[in-house]
Amino acid sequence: YKLSVSPEMDIMEYCRKEWRGNTPVAKRMRKGYEAVAQKFASIRRIRGDNYCAFRATLFQALSQATQLPSWLQSEDLTMLPENLLNKYDWIKQWQLKQKPGKKMGEISDEIKEYLILLRKKWKNISEIKDPTEKQEACDKLFKNEEEEYSLYEALKFLMLNTAIELYNDDKNGRRVPVFSWLLFARDTSSNPCQLMHNHLNHIGHTGGLEQVEMFLLAYALQYTIQVYRLYKYSTDEFITLYPNDPEEDWPMVTLITEDDRHYNIPVRMCQETML
Repeated sequence: YKLSVSPEMDIMEYCRKEWRGNTPVAKRMRKGYEAVAQKFASIRRIRGDNYCAFRATLFQALSQATQLPSWLQSEDLTMLPENLLNKYDWIKQWQLKQKPGKKMGEISDEIKEYLILLRKKWKNISEIKDPTEKQEACDKLFKNEEEEYSLYEALKFLMLNTAIELYNDDKNGRRVPVFSWLLFARDTSSNPCQLMHNHLNHIGHTGGLEQVEMFLLAYALQYTIQVYRLYKYSTDEFITLYPNDPEEDWPMVTLITEDDRHYNIPVRMCQETML
């Protein structure tokens, strides 16, 4: 039994424990944590298993959810796997966690279930008014491995859908965000089929999210993901936003990373920050 999201710990206490030495890197990390501690009092460690970007983002989104996002309310959501499969035969090669080699025809129903589960959990948690109860509900969800990984499958599929939309928009001469060009400029993902084969199918198995995929996750969720990138302290990339020109009505979640590979979450905004 592994904790997916560890209990809160004071940010500076955590930093002192992790970064004791006097190397330039340790000094920079300490400065970075001090800057985060101006805004947040505590940190929660996220379990690192190549899903940590999903885990940190989703945990933060649910922790502060007060309503169901409009895209999760849409009737079309549950039809998504079936509709995409009818158009794109290659999606049959989608890899489900713990079920490699399962035929997509069979798993379109499973992904539909995962999308329904995502909607249900988001709705239930967003309706809890009491902050302590809300936090407890999130903690409980992220202790249920079966459900947790099902939600990540739903997120991955939403990312694939977003990538297909962006790719088609670009081909049809519509404006797309800059990251979309970068996403499809990679040799390994020049189209959505390659993106699925070489990237999305591997997330959680052999790798986590690359930076350009953080943009894709943000677009799929319609959330701004703000990341304190501690190793970039004192540069203009210290606080990075995905996307960097966010839609005004998108809610924001905040993560912390020391290396762009593993993500933790800051919690408890300091009072003066909130004012």
